[in-house]
Amino acid sequence: MQFYTQSHRFYCGVDLHTRKMYLCILNSEGENVFHRNLKASPKAFLKAVSPFREDLVVCCECMHCWYWLADLCYEEGIPFVLGHAFYMKAIYGAKSKNDRLDSERIARLLRGGVIPMSYVYPHEMRATRDLLRRRSHFVRKRTELFAHLQGLSSQNNLPEFAGRITSASNREEFLERFEVCPSLDRSAQADQGLIEHYNRMIPDLERFIEKEIKEDAVAGYYLLRSIPGIGRILAMTILYEIHRIDRFQTCRKFASYARLVRCQHSSNGKISGHGKRKMGSMHLKWAFSEASAYFLRGNTRGQELLAQLEKKHGKGAALSILAHKLGRTVYYMLQRNQPFNARLFYRDSA
Repeated sequence: MQFYTQSHRFYCGVDLHTRKMYLCILNSEGENVFHRNLKASPKAFLKAVSPFREDLVVCCECMHCWYWLADLCYEEGIPFVLGHAFYMKAIYGAKSKNDRLDSERIARLLRGGVIPMSYVYPHEMRATRDLLRRRSHFVRKRTELFAHLQGLSSQNNLPEFAGRITSASNREEFLERFEVCPSLDRSAQADQGLIEHYNRMIPDLERFIEKEIKEDAVAGYYLLRSIPGIGRILAMTILYEIHRIDRFQTCRKFASYARLVRCQHSSNGKISGHGKRKMGSMHLKWAFSEASAYFLRGNTRGQELLAQLEKKHGKGAALSILAHKLGRTVYYMLQRNQPFNARLFYRDSA
C-alpha cells in the first residue's frame, strides 16, 4: 500500500456524496481554515477552494461518484489523491461518524502523510473499462436466465433434457415442455425474450469495445492473445483493469491486486488465519480464473501440469496456483514486451 507523503500549504478533505459534499481545508499547521457542507458541483467546489488554490491538495474516498472531482482537479491543475476505502480505518473505526467529522479526518490523514492511495484511472480510458465491466454484468444476467429455465424444469419434475439450452435450436425444443401450463409457458417465454435480447446486445458491445481497443492503441493486446486460453474478451479485460503494468512495482504487488494470493495473518510467529480476500480487483480475479480454465482446453502439457499440482495440493488449490502462474506470466510479458514463451512457462513449473 502506498501513502501520499508530499507536503503542501493547504490540505482539502472531501466527504463526497451524489448531491452534497462536505469540505474541510487545513493549513500546514493543522488549523481548520474552511469547513462547510456544499452542493456537489464543480462551480461550488472551485468557489470554495479559490482562496486556497496556492499549493492545495485535494483528497476524497474512493466511492461511486469520484470521477468528476478527479477530472476537475486535473483540468484545474490541482493535485488530487484518491483514498483507498478499505484501508481508511481511521474513519470507520472512530466512535462518532458523520460527514463533518469524516471530511476533517480525511484532511488530517492527508496532512499526516498516512492517506492510503488508490489508483486514479485516467479519464480517456475509464469509460471503456466501465463498459467492459457492464458487458460482464450482462453476461452474468444471461447466465441467470439459463439457470432459471433449468430451475423451472426441475421444480415441475419435467423430463430431463439431454441437449444444452445455450444453443438456440436446442432451446426451442426445451421451451416446448412448458406449454402444459400457461403460466409456466409465459415465465419461460419471458426468460427466452431476455436471452434473445442479450444475445443481440452483447456481441454488439464486444465489437464496439474491440474497436475502442484499437483506437486507444492499448499496448499488449496481441501479446496477451499469444497465451493459450486468452481470447479477445479476457485480453481486453486484463489490459483495461491493469492500464499500465509499471504502476505495480513488483510481481507480488500485482498478484495481490489481482487477488491471486492469500493474505496471511500472523502474530509472534503463529498464523492466526487469512483475511481481506476481497481487496483488489475482482475483475482481474475473474479474468485469470477463466483464463486458467480455458488454458487447459486441448492443452496436453497444461493438463499434465495441472495433474502434477493436484497430486501435491489438491484440485481446487491446483487451479488457483495455475491462475497465479498465469498472472505472473502476464506481468512479465507486459513488463518486458515479449509474447508468451511456452518453454519458459513449463520449465519454471518443472
